[in-house]
Amino acid sequence: MAHKCFILAIQWVSRYPGAVLNILSILIGLVALPIALVGFVPLLGALNWLAIPIAIVGAAIGFLSSQRSGRNFNIFVIIVGCVRLWLGFGIL
Repeated sequence: MAHKCFILAIQWVSRYPGAVLNILSILIGLVALPIALVGFVPLLGALNWLAIPIAIVGAAIGFLSSQRSGRNFNIFVIIVGCVRLWLGFGIL
């Protein structure tokens, strides 16, 4: 059973490579977003220095995708992190 699922997954990836990159980009954004949201807590703004590079990697993978949703989501996370850093003067 697991062997059949693996073969179906390989066939799906080979048929829709852009969709797989988009899903990967969204998953990376879903890792970066909670870090950025925790960075909104006072005195934890420096966490955005971690969230922004993660989201940049996700956006780069999203640029390689044929779809735009993963890229746009990561750009949103980057903007949220940058605005928070700007409000806290880069540290707070």
